[in-house]
Amino acid sequence: MKKLITTMLLSAAVMFTAAAQVPKFITVKGKEIIGANGKPFLIRGTNLGNWLVPEGYMFKFKTVNSQRLINEALTELVGPEEMKLFWRTFQDTYITEADIKFLKASGMNSIRIPFNYKLFTYEDYMGQNNPNRGFELLDRVIGWCKKANLYVILDMHCAPGGQTGDNIDDGNGYPFLFTSAASRKLTSDIWRKIANHYKNETIVMGYDLLNEPIAHYFDVKALNPHLEPTFKEITAAVRTVDKNHIVFIGGAQWDSNFKVFGKPFDSKSVYTFHKYWTDVKQDVIQEYIDYRDKYNVPIYVGETGENTDEWVRDFKILCEKNNIGWHYWPYKKLDNLKGITSFNEPDGYDEIIAYTEKPRGSFEEIRKAAPADREKIKKALWGFLENSKFANCIPNKGYIEALGLKVPGK
Repeated sequence: MKKLITTMLLSAAVMFTAAAQVPKFITVKGKEIIGANGKPFLIRGTNLGNWLVPEGYMFKFKTVNSQRLINEALTELVGPEEMKLFWRTFQDTYITEADIKFLKASGMNSIRIPFNYKLFTYEDYMGQNNPNRGFELLDRVIGWCKKANLYVILDMHCAPGGQTGDNIDDGNGYPFLFTSAASRKLTSDIWRKIANHYKNETIVMGYDLLNEPIAHYFDVKALNPHLEPTFKEITAAVRTVDKNHIVFIGGAQWDSNFKVFGKPFDSKSVYTFHKYWTDVKQDVIQEYIDYRDKYNVPIYVGETGENTDEWVRDFKILCEKNNIGWHYWPYKKLDNLKGITSFNEPDGYDEIIAYTEKPRGSFEEIRKAAPADREKIKKALWGFLENSKFANCIPNKGYIEALGLKVPGK
């Protein structure tokens, strides 16, 4: 009898130990996102915009507004080798562990990280053509987030072929993803590779499969019917290797239109919308709430903000009153009060801005537009890198507190 009891106790202990060792992923249940502790998890955080997807307006450029165009203009000023060094340094210093610790200490529980698919291919991007560069950068920041207990959503901001058709997808001005089977296959293949890499990583909350697909400039009646099948194709690829993580599904026309969707097709999905520069009224978000209630599925706002302290406070209150989590955009931006932090424009940077606004359609125009002192331009570019380091960033106290967060001590 003693032997039987001992055996039963040992078996129970083994089962208990095994259960305790089962990794706890954030998941979904009905309309709720469920945290690792089994309780509802309301997303509160920001986007690491501009880090892996540089955008022109974040550099105070107007028409030079995608990474490809930024790189082209700056290379004309300082040359290809200098730009390779610039982008490498930019990736290593724009976001560091100090930034992650700051965000966690402010009271956030998660971040969204936009990235370009090219970081996982041999295509030239930000001075490299290394298909492992994406993992090198994301592994590093995810490691910092794991130490800080700050959850991560990975956001494919730029998909093969372009999913938006505007500067934010760094493409060619049209959402060719939806007319190209090869681009859709490459998108699915990259997501499968990413999902396989992070399938056991619990600090990763999930995958935002396509940011802001199908801008309103195009024949949306022709393009919109392709969106949900594309999401299904990508999700199927993810699920071949990873059944642990949430997939985030964004609406058409800048993540605003849920009318293109039928019943949710994946049991671990969250539907995401973006809202900027609207009235703060219930009817602005009601269609998303209606979708949630009809299909018993969670929703969240993946991007919002870039507005006054009063607006971001009121919209945050509206979202939370309706049990909608949020990631405000952006975390860090040059000379900006409408975000979490800002940094100062370096000396001589106005000459770089001026160059980007001059005609550069021919080699003659490039020569005419070029400043006489290129060393001064180099100094201004490296000043941008220095000023954007965490130690030199300035928290926007009013904006942070409007979100119910606090400014932690540096």
